[in-house]
Amino acid sequence: MPRPGQVKPETDARLSDRIAIGLLTRSFPQELVDRVITETGREGQRDRLLPPRVVVYFVLAMCLFSGQGYEEVARLLTEGLSWAARWSRPWRVPTTAAISRARVKLGAAP
Repeated sequence: MPRPGQVKPETDARLSDRIAIGLLTRSFPQELVDRVITETGREGQRDRLLPPRVVVYFVLAMCLFSGQGYEEVARLLTEGLSWAARWSRPWRVPTTAAISRARVKLGAAP
């Protein structure tokens, strides 16, 4: 029960979710993910909504949040990665179909 005067956060994100994403990105730094993608020959050829690095993090996040759907995992991941994002346009959560296509395109090698 909130104390008098306590303000509820505007987001429904849980601290444990943020910690899990932080641990994910700490355990698998961007440099490591980029190196594995390069070594497996799966670099992106164009600037897309789902670059290979994000797809790798997404697949790893699906393991952390196995009880959640694609969109919820993508939302949790984007909130957690927002500090590191270098998007030229506002990023939106991709559709289930877009996520599926990106996973197939990246393949299992990375």
